[in-house]
This record gives sequence, structure tokens and C-alpha cells, in this order.
Amino acid sequence: MKKNCDLVVKSNQLVQAVSNLSLVEIRLIQLAIVDAREVGVGISTDTPLVIWANRYATTFDVTLEAGYWALKEAAKTLFDRQFTLYLIDADTKKEKRITSRWVSQVGYVDDAAKLEIILSPAVVKEITRLESQFTRYYLEQTAPLTSAYAVRLYELLIQWQEAAKLPMFHLESFRQQLGLADHELIRMSDFKKRVLDLAVSQINEHTDISISYEQHKAGRIITGFTFKLKKKHPKDVTPKAKTQSKPKQSPKNDDENIETLLQDEKWVSKHAQTGESWEQARTRLRHEAKTGKFTLAPTP
Repeated sequence: MKKNCDLVVKSNQLVQAVSNLSLVEIRLIQLAIVDAREVGVGISTDTPLVIWANRYATTFDVTLEAGYWALKEAAKTLFDRQFTLYLIDADTKKEKRITSRWVSQVGYVDDAAKLEIILSPAVVKEITRLESQFTRYYLEQTAPLTSAYAVRLYELLIQWQEAAKLPMFHLESFRQQLGLADHELIRMSDFKKRVLDLAVSQINEHTDISISYEQHKAGRIITGFTFKLKKKHPKDVTPKAKTQSKPKQSPKNDDENIETLLQDEKWVSKHAQTGESWEQARTRLRHEAKTGKFTLAPTP
């Protein structure tokens, strides 16, 4: 059974931030957030969050030696890692670019394989502020992922798990959100092979969602991607009782037709507006059908 303390919680703004954390560094930030909830110390700008090598090794199914190495290397690099947020300035109502470190302090006890980090004020704000929209997922979903790109893509997509239609990810900003520098993997074939397709494959194999993508072009140039996301459901292996054939029914009226269509997720997704939840999309389509604003034409 999942424990609430295993829940990773970040604001959507922090998930969408431009960052270049390595896989080890991503995992350490996740552990810091989770363990702060578990031990009840809370997350603040002056409280060190402790991560032990054996905790890292157990959570991510690596050797204890690999856990030691991960903490030791992170102690050297994590302080210098930065991210960029794009928010709306309260005074001017214009976009404001904020650059911050992930942590304000790093401490490491070599003989004990113990890492202490203090999250920066910007990170604490984006994790703790109550008025924000949050992305939530259980650590066990991303723990098996061995690609930093897969973890980032999972976080980017899981925030839209309740939406019937996901927004388009424009290529330039999408690359930045995945942690790629401007000079890295410029050829699209390399980007797909080493980043996108690898991430999709790992997410589909190891997590609680199945995803696919479609590329969009302006002429011959790929400008972005849209994704389809579906939650996986445990297979029902309960034996099904045999049912007798039903007599033919009379043709359905319009109300029955729309209700049938609204149960078809593919049909709803096709006609949903970007960002709408499944319930919002169904409510709008039902209303438009009843008021004659929507044509119930069969979809291929």
C-alpha cells in the first residue's frame, strides 16, 4: 500500500521550470521532499534535510556502493545547479524571469555517507505555497526510471492526467524543460532516439501511465509535440459469466447517442478543449448537443 509520505509534491511552475539536474540530483531532490514529510520536520529555508546512502540505495534499487557514490558526487555539484522560472509579475502583469539555485547549502559527512541539503527560498516557496496548482505523484512511479529525461517527461505530463486534451509542447521550450542545452542533440533523429523515444519507452514500461506522442510541423520543420496520456488499470482476471444474447433494440434517440459518445474517451479527447478535464469536456459537449450548437456527426 502506498503511504502519503511517499508522495512527491511540487508546484506546476516548478515542474515546468527550465533545469539541468542529473538523474542522481533529481532523485535526491525527490527524496528530500518525501523524507521531510515522513519524519515531520517540514520544509523551510533554514532546516537541513538529511539523505542517507542506504536510503538512496533501497529506494532506487542500486548497490550501497552506488548510493555512497551518488551522495558524494551530488555534494560536489548540487550547489551549483540552477533553474529558471517564468512567472507573471504582480506589478507590471508582464512575464518575469527568475533564476535560482536548487539548494542554498550542502553538507556531506564522508565517513557516515550522510548528505544534508537546505532548499533555496524559491524552491521552498514553490513546494509549500497553498494557493498554487500542484503536481503530485508517488516516488515509486519514477524510482525505476534510469533516464533523467524520462523523469522530467513524466513530471511534465502527470500534471495533465485529469485533462482530456494536453497542450502542445513547443520544441524550444520543451528541450529546455527536459534539461537540454542549445548545443546538445540538435539533430531531430538524435533527439528522438536518445531523449524522447527513450523517455516514452521507460515511462510506458515502468510507470502507472501509458503515453504516445504526435509531432507537429511548419512546412518540413518540426515545431513541437502533443501527447496522449492514459492511466493504466490492473487487468481484471475475474471469470466472466456467460450472457444470453439480447434482443435487438430500437434505434437510440439523440440523448442516448450523446451519452454513448461521451463514454468514448477517444471521441471526447478529439472534441475537448486544451486543458479541460474529462468531466468539464463531457459537460460542455452534452450542453452543446442539447442546445443544437454541436453536430453529432460520427467520427472515424
